[in-house]
Amino acid sequence: MTNTHVAIGIDIGGSHIICGAVDLEINQLISGTCFEAKVDNKASADVILNSWVGAIRNTMDVVGKDQIAGIGFAMPGPFDYAKGIALFERVEKYLNLYGVHVDNEIRTRLGLPAVMPVRFINDATAFAIAEAWIGVGKGIHRIIALTLGTGFGSAFIAGGIPVLEDDTVPKMGCVWHLPFQEGIADDYFSTRWFEKSYFKLGGRQVNGVKEISELFDTDKVARQLFIEYGSNMGDFLAPWIKKFDAGHIVIGGNITGAFDKFGSYLRQSLTNHHIHSGVSLSVLKENAAIIGSARLVDDNFFAKVEPLLSKM
Repeated sequence: MTNTHVAIGIDIGGSHIICGAVDLEINQLISGTCFEAKVDNKASADVILNSWVGAIRNTMDVVGKDQIAGIGFAMPGPFDYAKGIALFERVEKYLNLYGVHVDNEIRTRLGLPAVMPVRFINDATAFAIAEAWIGVGKGIHRIIALTLGTGFGSAFIAGGIPVLEDDTVPKMGCVWHLPFQEGIADDYFSTRWFEKSYFKLGGRQVNGVKEISELFDTDKVARQLFIEYGSNMGDFLAPWIKKFDAGHIVIGGNITGAFDKFGSYLRQSLTNHHIHSGVSLSVLKENAAIIGSARLVDDNFFAKVEPLLSKM
């Protein structure tokens, strides 16, 4: 890292990019540096990369390019986080980036000096890093972080560092791929479960969890789905919370907008399993992945995380 202490953090979503600058000396997002842009994830590689670069350049222009120590990306998978190469396939987004060396493309398009670090990490892990650093999990040794949305993101954090491989966590240090009922966890704790289940039981198509949430008080199918969602999540997580000895569970993502509809059932399920770990919503919200990815620019922190990247 250079003698400056400002890092750009970037959250790549399925249809958007959000950038912001973080002051690593005071551990704070810098006001007025956040920019968001829509991205067509089915566009050509060139169009996608130019969309990303445009948003990044907006943040850089505010901060001043010569004041930036480096750039961190919170990137969905599949992605080679160690080498900065996109491996998107079978995920219906960013398919035209497959095999593209994003690190090189970003450097070239922004004209970055060779010594400036450009680093990548899984988006759910970036969220977890931020929450453990300055969010809900600050001061708690072991936390499990969940991001609930189009997918079921998760990360296990001990002492501020992701845990990917020991006998207290699942393979890859996340839970989306683990068996649950008739499929895997991602099938049951993502937006598509709500949409498919409501169509099956309610007989009509809905668009997103928010629409179902608005029916909670008047529609018994909607109410049933939220009860099932929270209860199932508690049952699924309980063995891993015990195994990891997590002191707290922090939850983010779009589905948390309906937490008041399922949170009590999640907590009750955990209580039924004799688990009394705290459960809280993210305080950093959409800024968490920006802050967590920006922290990668801190060389001391990155030295602890770098050996894990090839295992994500």
